[in-house]
Amino acid sequence: MDSQAISEWLQLKMDRREEGPLYAQLYRLLQHAILSGHCPPGTRLPPSRQLAQELNIARNTVIQVYEQLTLEGYVSSEVGRGTFVADISHDLALPIDKESALSEVVRSAPPVRLSAAGERVMASLGHAERQMGAFMPGVPDVSEFPVKQWARIQNRHWRDPDPVLFTYAPAGGLPALREALAGYLGNSRSVVCDSRQVIVTSGIHQVIDVAARLLCNPGDRVWIEEPSYWGIRNLLLSLGIEVVAIPVDSEGINPSAADMENPPRLIVVTPSHQYPLGMVMSLSRRLKLLEYARLSGCWILEDDYDSDFRYGSRPLPSLQGLDEGRQVIYAGSFNKTLFPGLRLGYAVVPGALASQFGSLTAELFREGQLLLQSIMTDFLTQGHVGSHIRRMRNVYAARRGALLQAIHGHYGDTLPVIGDKAGLHVVLGLPEHVDDMAVSADAAKAGIMARALSNYYVNADDAKKGLVLGYGCVRESLIPRSFATLAKVVDHHLA
Repeated sequence: MDSQAISEWLQLKMDRREEGPLYAQLYRLLQHAILSGHCPPGTRLPPSRQLAQELNIARNTVIQVYEQLTLEGYVSSEVGRGTFVADISHDLALPIDKESALSEVVRSAPPVRLSAAGERVMASLGHAERQMGAFMPGVPDVSEFPVKQWARIQNRHWRDPDPVLFTYAPAGGLPALREALAGYLGNSRSVVCDSRQVIVTSGIHQVIDVAARLLCNPGDRVWIEEPSYWGIRNLLLSLGIEVVAIPVDSEGINPSAADMENPPRLIVVTPSHQYPLGMVMSLSRRLKLLEYARLSGCWILEDDYDSDFRYGSRPLPSLQGLDEGRQVIYAGSFNKTLFPGLRLGYAVVPGALASQFGSLTAELFREGQLLLQSIMTDFLTQGHVGSHIRRMRNVYAARRGALLQAIHGHYGDTLPVIGDKAGLHVVLGLPEHVDDMAVSADAAKAGIMARALSNYYVNADDAKKGLVLGYGCVRESLIPRSFATLAKVVDHHLA
C-alpha cells in the first residue's frame, strides 16, 4: 500500500462523531494498520502536511501521532526521505494475519477465567449504578454539605501550599489529622487511644482489607453478622477467607455454643447500629463478646456504622472504649457524615498492632492525599464536622418522620418497621411469601431504589423478607409521593 492509498483508507475510517481527540483516533488507526500488516514494513507514510490537508485536521496533530509511533518503534523517520513503517515482526508473539486484517474480521476473545474467589464475588454483587434518590440506603444528602466552609479552608491551603503535602503520606497518615481524630473520637465516641493508634484510611472497606490481610491466612474463619452488608462479605471472600454468618437477635450478634467451640480469627460487628436491622448491641452482649475474644485470642473489628445519627438519645459509647484486652480495631469514616466521595476514614488500632497496621496500609496502597487530610484536619478542629452533624441530625430526623408517617398512613400496623431509631434508613418488613428481590426490581423500574433485605443474608434459607429504605438523600417534601409510588409496587406483590 502506497502513501496515497493510506490517505484514502484513513479518510474512510476517520469518524468525526467519535468521542475523544482526533489525535487518539488517528494513532489507533495507524497502529492497527501496522500491527495487522495492512501497512507492511518499508511502507512510506504520507507526509504530515499532505495527510493533514487530506484529513482536514491540524498538521501538529499528524506530527504528534508520527512522533508517538516513532517513540514506540512502529515507524522510523529519515530526514529528507520521510516516515517509514518499521519491521516489528520480531516483536510479535504471533505471525501477522493480513487476510483477517484486510477484511477487519473481529476475532472472538478467549473466555475469561476468573479465580474461585473472583467467581464467588461476582455471584453476589451488590453495588448499584444509581447512588442517589428515593430510597437509596446508606447515602447522605450531599447537597447539604457546607461547601463554603470547606472551600475557604481548601483555598487557603492552595494559596500557600506546603510542598510536603504533595508527597506520599507517611505510614498512618498526616500526624496532625491523627492527633485531631484521637481527640474527636475520645470526646464523641468514648474511644480510648492516642494519635499513634489512629490510622487514616479511605474508609471501612480498606480497614477490613488491611485487618484481614494482617491477621488472617487464607482459609481462616471470620465471623460476620447475619444479615450484614454484602461488601464486607465479598471483600473477605476475595481474600480466600471462610466467612461464617452468625445470626443477630434484638441484642446484637448471638453466636451459639457450637459456634464458640470453633473460634474465628476475626469478628466483624456493627454494635452501635447493626446494619441493616438497626438494633444496638446490649451491654451484656458486648462484655460477653469482649471476654470471648480475650479468652480465645481472636480480634474484633468494630464498624461504627451510622453512630452519629441517633434520634431521641445520644450517640452510644464505642465497644472499643470497653476493651481492656486491647483486641478491638475500631473503624469509622466521614463518608456518610460528610459526603461519600470524600473517601476518608480511620482505624483505631490496639497499640501492639498499630505500627504494623500503618505500615501495611502504606505498603499496599501507597497512600497520598495529604493535602486533603490537611484540609480535613482544619475542618475538624474548627468545629465544622460537629456542627454539620448536629444540623443534619435534625434534617434526617424530619425525613425519618415523614417516611414513617407515609408507611403507617398506607399500611398502619400490617407491615412492621424495623430499625427506625438511628441511621439513615429503615427496614419495611414483608410477609415471608413475598419475593422481596422481585419487589426491588419492579420498584427500580418505577424509579424507586429499595434494597431487598434477603440480599443481605449469607444463608438464603434463613433470610427475612423486607425492603431497606434510605431516607438520607430524599427531600422531605418528596417522601410522601415517592413512597406512594413504591407502595403501588408492594401492593401488587402483596395481592
